[in-house]
Amino acid sequence: MRHSLHSLWRANLLLCLALLVHRGEARVLTEAQAGPLYRVVGSSLSISCRVSGFTSESAEQQFEFRVTKPAKPNFELHIISTGDPYFGYASYQSRVINNEIAVERVSPTSVQFEIKSLQKDDEGDYDCSVVNSEFVYDGVYSVKTTVKVIDNSLSISSPDSTSLSFNEGEALILTCQASSNTIQHTHLSFSWYLRKDGEEKAQPIISLNRDFTLRPGQGFEGRYQAGLISLDKLGETTYRLKMAQLEVSDQGKIYCQAQEWIQDPDRSWYPIAQKEAEEITLKVKAREVLPDTTSLVVRMSAQQTTLQEGQELMLSCNIDTQNLEERFFSVAFLRGSVELARIGPTGVLSVGSEYSGREKDGELRATRTGNRDYRLILQPVRTADQGEYICRAWPQNRGHGGAFTQGAAQDSTSLLVSISATESGLSVKMQGAASVTEGDTLRLSCNVDGVKGRLSVTWQHKSSSTPSAPFTNLISLSQEGVVEKAAGFTSRKVMAARPAADSFILELAEVTPSDSGVYQCAVSEWNTNSKTYSQSQTASVTVTPLDSLMKVHLSSRNNKVTVGENVELMCRVSGPRVPITLTWSLQRDASNVDNILTLYSDGTISWFGNQNRYQVKVHNGQTNSVIHFLQIIGASHREAGSYRCMVSQFVENVHKKLSTSYPLAVMVQSPESKLRLSSNHTLTGNINTDIEIKCSVVTESSSSSRYSVTWLFQQEAENKTIVSSNRDGLITFGPTVELSQRQRISTRRSIGPSFEMNIRQARISDKGSYICEVGEWLQDPHGDWYQISDVSIITKLTVTEPANDLRLEKNEQPLVAKEGDEVELKCKIISGASSASFFYKVTWFYTVHSSATKASLVELDHTGLLSYPENQALRGLQERLRLFRPTQSSFYLRIQKAHEGDSGAYLCQVEQYQLDDEGRWQQKASDSAGPITLSVNAAEKSLSIVKEEVEFNLSKSEDLTIPCQISKQSSNESRFQVTWFWQKETETKQSPIFTAYRNSTLQDRFGKDVRLRFSHPLPGQFSLTVLMTGPENSGLYFCEVEEWLPSLDHGWRRIAVERSGNLIVSINTEGKGEARSESECNPISWTVTVVVIIIISLLVILILVLMIHRSNASGGKKSGESLWAEQPLKTKPIEED
Repeated sequence: MRHSLHSLWRANLLLCLALLVHRGEARVLTEAQAGPLYRVVGSSLSISCRVSGFTSESAEQQFEFRVTKPAKPNFELHIISTGDPYFGYASYQSRVINNEIAVERVSPTSVQFEIKSLQKDDEGDYDCSVVNSEFVYDGVYSVKTTVKVIDNSLSISSPDSTSLSFNEGEALILTCQASSNTIQHTHLSFSWYLRKDGEEKAQPIISLNRDFTLRPGQGFEGRYQAGLISLDKLGETTYRLKMAQLEVSDQGKIYCQAQEWIQDPDRSWYPIAQKEAEEITLKVKAREVLPDTTSLVVRMSAQQTTLQEGQELMLSCNIDTQNLEERFFSVAFLRGSVELARIGPTGVLSVGSEYSGREKDGELRATRTGNRDYRLILQPVRTADQGEYICRAWPQNRGHGGAFTQGAAQDSTSLLVSISATESGLSVKMQGAASVTEGDTLRLSCNVDGVKGRLSVTWQHKSSSTPSAPFTNLISLSQEGVVEKAAGFTSRKVMAARPAADSFILELAEVTPSDSGVYQCAVSEWNTNSKTYSQSQTASVTVTPLDSLMKVHLSSRNNKVTVGENVELMCRVSGPRVPITLTWSLQRDASNVDNILTLYSDGTISWFGNQNRYQVKVHNGQTNSVIHFLQIIGASHREAGSYRCMVSQFVENVHKKLSTSYPLAVMVQSPESKLRLSSNHTLTGNINTDIEIKCSVVTESSSSSRYSVTWLFQQEAENKTIVSSNRDGLITFGPTVELSQRQRISTRRSIGPSFEMNIRQARISDKGSYICEVGEWLQDPHGDWYQISDVSIITKLTVTEPANDLRLEKNEQPLVAKEGDEVELKCKIISGASSASFFYKVTWFYTVHSSATKASLVELDHTGLLSYPENQALRGLQERLRLFRPTQSSFYLRIQKAHEGDSGAYLCQVEQYQLDDEGRWQQKASDSAGPITLSVNAAEKSLSIVKEEVEFNLSKSEDLTIPCQISKQSSNESRFQVTWFWQKETETKQSPIFTAYRNSTLQDRFGKDVRLRFSHPLPGQFSLTVLMTGPENSGLYFCEVEEWLPSLDHGWRRIAVERSGNLIVSINTEGKGEARSESECNPISWTVTVVVIIIISLLVILILVLMIHRSNASGGKKSGESLWAEQPLKTKPIEED
């Protein structure tokens, strides 16, 4: 859930960033190392990440690191954050806690991400994101770096002994082999290091950098410039160190180190691997020397100068000078210009290269027999040993640092030695392979004949590249059967044997091309402990390199396939059957080569990254060939590229690249698209109307296809991108589309699928050709989306401007309404309102009957803005106005609760507007409707009361009831004021005796001696009763009714006054009273009268209920009819008077 929310947030963030990028140059910029970065398993990974562009450059920013693995390219794993210690997922949290993965802050805006020891599973795309600390997004907040993790194939070894001892001034020669099997382009740097006794840190002696330049270490510069220290590269893998004159300070531990470097995409070099060989302990012996003060005399003598082959030659050398015992000398014996042996100032013997083998065999011995005497013994001598011999001596002066300084040489007189050949039956004949394949075993045999004594044999070799060089010993077999390897071959698999009395055998396993050359079998015959005769034989041997015999051919029967099909590559390896390592690689672009897998000679397979689409198998072919198959299951565009298979061999701790196949291109094609589109080729629309351009998919390649859509506008033979939508529906506008244009453009997808582009408020400039370009996308077996086609269709849009014929209804409309009613004034366009591109401004004017001045009441402009012009005299009317537009051609003005003062003439004026090409409003027409004359009247007078003339005769003390009955009223809102009058029989004056006001206030005017009772049983029935009448109460009685209605302008107003009929009452002192009317007053008439009154009362009640219900319904309707007035103007309350 957390991941899905985060992915949604990041998708929204990318949308915001995409929109911002279109607006201009981004402000915030996040940068990291460019990929891919190739690193080996077990090495460290370091990625620098920095951000710039925030408002405060000194503010500390927070960084987050994530990774996407090749197996799940759409799933991000959280690794570490500078601000949240619990940011990482569980798979990384333990490594973070153990500090195996860390982030080091370099500055407030930059960090260094580090993995101390890479694992194979760490390969992937690493994302560095900066947390936005501001309120807006403006720039790039995330950047990715691809990391590839490869195997460590660097190898280094030294064949020399792990402990060496030399005298001061002697020469040191060491070799070391270093190689790598990495298929990426890498360089090796190589160094020799010396860790002196008593020091912890090793110092470089001399280094060969990755750019093939030599550099001496600190403290060794002078000896390097003097030529006493050198580093030579022999072949592809061997590095040789030479130190011509060892010094006592050179004592310590020497080792060689190799580093493998790769060039990152930023052109910088990075060390991906480093290894050291085993250390060699070096000891250097020192000796003091006194300075030379006198001249030197050298003499040489021999016991015998004429010898036969096999005899002993003994030469004696004597030196003479002053203070001989306190001085140091070097003495050498030479034959011609060839030095046989030299005895150094410290007594160390060194033998010339031509005689080193004979010294090993005991044929040559040189010693110092006294302070002045030196002796050389050579036995048995050979005819090649004859010639002139001399003895040469050098005085050696020793400085304070312990180093010897050699003085001038002094030679003895020459001595001629003659050696004659003697008859011997010993003969030697070599047999064996003249040619051998690299990696095989060289076998040479040496047969002897005419043997008289015991035999010893020495096998020697010299390279074919240096034919003038002396032979070097490989291995020897003494007459006692003791085998001794030469120093340079202690680590080689070399063997010397004597399977028969007359046969010797040499076997050298795992030969290399450097083993080519001349091999010599030197056999010596021994009598007792002295060598009597020696005989040798040579043979030339050629080691054929494996790479010249190993042929690698890569082929395929189907290297051009469609997505989802299988591919099978065949790598045929022909040549000698030797253990090999085979690597498959894929190059997708010109710069990067990716390993797929490595198949080692022991059968193990090392996979690189997510290679679940590959399978391998091996088949033994005919005629020394092996076929390696690489199968691609369900190929996708990710597997397209140039494939190679490379063969190498690991021999004697050295990787040797044998052969690489030619590249084979695998092309993965998209399936043929069936996408077809349909659209209206021509489209016409009016200006300022909304226009919809639509293109639909008629046929598609797959039901699971997704589509990307781009709408383009063809302008001056150039297509300008308007808006595009990718396959996920993310919409982006073209870089040249301005903000005002973007607000008028929208896109939509519907079932079909169909793609629509809507242009709101079309302009004349919008006309032209519109291209709907649809890309069809399918999903490959990896789940990645790829585009298979790009189809477009053109729609030509014409934007027209409609004709202008605006006319309003001109008829004069008289209108009569009652006060309080709702009045609706209508204004209709009878022509010119058919086009949606026109917009209208409507103004209602008002003129009072008694005035000629026209005042603006309300205005609705063409943009939809409703306004009421300031007019204090009309403020009350404006508050009760509602303007609405039920149809496109109708504008209604509604007056709520009309007042008498609202009477007058109303006029509607309509102005027609249209947008021009530049988006500005232009008035196109104007017209006025006929005036509407409104008359608002108060309620009509319709008050009516019962007016019967009645006469009563009453007895004294009887009650007199004077009825007052309203039969009809002007309005349901009417209120009544009822007053009863009395006129005495003897008077003409009519005096009010009682009044019931409309506000239910009662006033008794009769006097204190008369008791009255007021009754109002029904809305229209009033009665006044005089209690306990007497003769003085006789006279004429009647009631007067005033009808009052509320006026919206003037408060309560009396609208009618009616008088009832007369009631003439005679009160007798005795007897019963009798009532008489002008009509017959019989019981039937009274019954009818009462029934009629009841029916009228019920009808009045029913009418009141209906009017209340209608009023409520009308109020609800009024509140919902206005289309523009979102909030009606407040109405002031009308006070009652």
